[in-house]
Amino acid sequence: MIYQSTYQAARLIASKVESIFAAHLSAAQESGEDDLAPLPTANVVESILDATFWASLRKEEGHSPKISLAFLPPHQAGNPLIFKQKLPLNPGVLTKLAPGIERAGIHLGIWIEDDELYIWGTTVSIPNFCFVVDVSEPALLVIKHRRIYGFGKFTNIAVLKGDQVKMVDSQSTSLPDCPPMLLSLLDLTAPSYWNDSVNVLIQIAVSMRAHSRGGTLLVVPSESSNWLQSIIKPIQYYVQPSFNGLSKLLQQERKEASQIFWQTALKREVEHLAGLTAVDGATIINDKYELLAFGAKIGRAKGKDNIDEISFSEPIEGGNAVVIHPAKVGGTRHLSAAQFVHDQRDATALVASQDGHFTIYGWSDLQN
Repeated sequence: MIYQSTYQAARLIASKVESIFAAHLSAAQESGEDDLAPLPTANVVESILDATFWASLRKEEGHSPKISLAFLPPHQAGNPLIFKQKLPLNPGVLTKLAPGIERAGIHLGIWIEDDELYIWGTTVSIPNFCFVVDVSEPALLVIKHRRIYGFGKFTNIAVLKGDQVKMVDSQSTSLPDCPPMLLSLLDLTAPSYWNDSVNVLIQIAVSMRAHSRGGTLLVVPSESSNWLQSIIKPIQYYVQPSFNGLSKLLQQERKEASQIFWQTALKREVEHLAGLTAVDGATIINDKYELLAFGAKIGRAKGKDNIDEISFSEPIEGGNAVVIHPAKVGGTRHLSAAQFVHDQRDATALVASQDGHFTIYGWSDLQN
């Protein structure tokens, strides 16, 4: 191919990425699925990753590129925006284009002709299992694809940070105590919808991460108020009655409004709730998505021991569970979230770090 790769991590991962996409596409074809994306060969994967990586290290008018590239021909892109002239795929062109396409959901279309990769335009519509590379910060690339199940849902394949490569381990879902959120993200065979409760929680998590201020979300049972034992009084922003904007929306029948209107309303409510997590302290909702409080300070419940160890794992290859002190995961925010779940074992805690890391805390009887 015309593009000579110099990014070693791209060369290391390319063949494996091709085999993963080949397996997904083969399984989808056997099950009768249509509208499938083309297979990205190892050379294609390596070249796209290389150009994207070096572009991510550049700046355009003082800003680092935030860009999403998708490998597909124009005829599979729905109603694409097509350039009159094909543009070469290289870091310089990507850096120049990035400011105009950094909004979520816009992909730069990449295709191959006469063994040469080129940029043909942009699209907001891509086929199932389309190879996508996202850049959100310098030297950070995420390889993903669009899922068959779930409107607008993507599944991560690998994360590259400089010379570090982390392959997502889909076998993590086979663990008996796998959190439902992780199961929804990694299990390609599980149908997922916008108003599915777990999927909504994922959307909240994504929005929490996006505000980049860090935050804690506690999800507690709606039929119990035991969680109050782990919150320092007075609660600065206690919501009475509980705010049910998101809860009411999720209970609506889809036929009551158009799908697009409903999704827009859902996004607004999700961003409203997730935005509160930027306030110092924890945001608390129940399992019906009713807002109970925000800015809450977590304290050890009366009669409970201080937590001194957790079982920590990552859904990546080689990310097996290890027993560590919760402070090794993060700072005060992580330690208090772990203590809360230790004391309130029917609750879940979600913690977004300012550096973009996201941690789910849940109680596992199998680990205790």
